[in-house]
Amino acid sequence: MRNLTEQLTQYAAYHRDTRNIGTHFVGIPLIVLALAVLLSRPAFAVGAAGSAVSVSPVWLLFGAATLYYLVLDVPLGLMMAVVSALCVAFGGWVAPMSTAAWLGTGVGLFVIGWIFQFVGHIAWEHRKPAFVDDVIGLMIGPLFVLAEALFSVGWRPALREAIEAKVGPTRINPPREQAARS
Repeated sequence: MRNLTEQLTQYAAYHRDTRNIGTHFVGIPLIVLALAVLLSRPAFAVGAAGSAVSVSPVWLLFGAATLYYLVLDVPLGLMMAVVSALCVAFGGWVAPMSTAAWLGTGVGLFVIGWIFQFVGHIAWEHRKPAFVDDVIGLMIGPLFVLAEALFSVGWRPALREAIEAKVGPTRINPPREQAARS
């Protein structure tokens, strides 16, 4: 299994244009929220009648993702656990709404999120999304967004430098010949 630096480096290689990264700061959270909403139904009561806990498929996905993030890096995994808990709470808030409201919210967030993703890759990055070559990119995307946000406030500069040493710094407006080759 690749370590955190390797995973973020591979994902970062597909995301060097700052405008594309910006679209990911909108698109990925919307997609993650959409998954939390859509997977919050159906919910099953688990446990004794007086102390039953409502469990839905969202717990399986977000639980597995959180465990994976914790294996990659405990501090970052803990921060992702907080983000995941907020998403699951939002999904739990939307799930009891009418089917039309639940489905409209989930599908709407999902579609808008992917529009942002593809605009960033088509208009600015001129490169396919990372998950096309490696499906694990779907799991690393949310981690990448959180890491990029943390890098912007000075968190773990050695990790950022290790990533940039392999894939180069982020850029804006790449030279025309480079964009034409992509």
